[in-house]
Amino acid sequence: MDNTSLAAQAVAKGPPTLAPPSFDGHGWLVVVNLAGMTFTCIVAAMFAYDALAAMLRNNGRDLPNHPVTIWRRAGFCFAAGIAVRTFFAAVALWNWNPRDPIGTGWFLTLQRFADPIALAFGLAGLGMFYLSAPGMVAHLRRKPFPIAMWASLPMLRRPAAIALLSLIAAVGVVSTR
Repeated sequence: MDNTSLAAQAVAKGPPTLAPPSFDGHGWLVVVNLAGMTFTCIVAAMFAYDALAAMLRNNGRDLPNHPVTIWRRAGFCFAAGIAVRTFFAAVALWNWNPRDPIGTGWFLTLQRFADPIALAFGLAGLGMFYLSAPGMVAHLRRKPFPIAMWASLPMLRRPAAIALLSLIAAVGVVSTR
């Protein structure tokens, strides 16, 4: 093997398993991870897009230190971090192929390079959330208002459909490998 990638060498020298050896032969665990990473990536990307669109739409109206702006930015950072992390984890699982160690090693290495990006988004969101907490709590306690979250429950239909489709696709790919 001419490739110097340690990940490719590990895949080539490892057992020719249908999924990464860390799953220890548990097909159901591969299905759960593959479906979960795929579903979470799609839903987090949808949320990140929605938050970014709202920020751009309200750019002239929202001030940088306004609670809504901070809430949108923190939510975007959390969603983007989750989307990046789960995207590359899903790609590595979808593309696992011990017969192509170079390609598989490339995806595994790419996943590790994306991790710092996901961490940066997560830490940025956490920092905004933490630094804004004293002011946000004081602001929200001034005039409490009820939030009818359960009235928004129908908004979860599309994510539920994505979860079901991700599960079906994961079962299909794992059972046909």
